[in-house]
Amino acid sequence: MSSPSNRAERIESAVQILILLVIGGMAGLASFTHVHDWTMQHVPAGTGDWFGWANAIISELTPTAAGLEIRRRKRNGGSVIYPMVVLIAAAALSIAAQLAVAKPSPSGWLLSAVPALAFLALTKLALSSTPASERIGDHNTTTEERANPAITTVTAEVPRIEAPAIEPVASIPDELLQGARMAVFAHRQRSEEPITPAILAEHLGVDTGTATALLHHLDGTHGSRP
Repeated sequence: MSSPSNRAERIESAVQILILLVIGGMAGLASFTHVHDWTMQHVPAGTGDWFGWANAIISELTPTAAGLEIRRRKRNGGSVIYPMVVLIAAAALSIAAQLAVAKPSPSGWLLSAVPALAFLALTKLALSSTPASERIGDHNTTTEERANPAITTVTAEVPRIEAPAIEPVASIPDELLQGARMAVFAHRQRSEEPITPAILAEHLGVDTGTATALLHHLDGTHGSRP
């Protein structure tokens, strides 16, 4: 079931088409007549009247055909230079015919050129309107994009955490190793927690780096200790 807005749009489109047909038909008839009269004034005597109407139809409908070709090429991404040149040349010929049969005054030129200008303007208006199928296609595309938004995966680099480097001790005196063993043993007897480098350093009177190296030397990496 169509919505009220769609019905109103269809009614407006129908009225617009009717107006364009009426005005375009009258403007085309007047413009065709001017071109016919101008042609018959400059052809040899005895030329049939049909020739004037043929020339009028050719010169007046060429801009419409060129406009259709321009629209088709734009839709397909082609070049519009040639049909644009044809459109301009045909429009100039039509305006020249209107001015040629007018009275030599500004008002006469203007009134005589109005039918051709109106016909060209209405042709441009009809060709520049967006077809309903294109509007529906654009609407469906927009709806699909909203229903299926693109999911962008962002990959963040996790910084690599490296264990602090332990400065190696070139040579550890046996007395210091023995004292470290005794301190570790005594600490385990007093507490269930393993000894830390800070406690060992305080007990032996050495720096923390040396105490850490001693613990590594005695029972493996201190990083495994809780």
